[in-house]
Amino acid sequence: MENNKLETITKLFEGKEIRSVWDAEKEEYFFSVVDVISVLSESPTPVDLS
Repeated sequence: MENNKLETITKLFEGKEIRSVWDAEKEEYFFSVVDVISVLSESPTPVDLS
């Protein structure tokens, strides 16, 4: 994989998916905040649509 290419990865945490992206150039992961909040709050709807 090229250093400037981003790779989307799905991780499992307590049986739930957390989407993440690996930036090989910066050598960092970026995680979906909505997915993390959903797992931590155990909410079926982590996004407030009101």
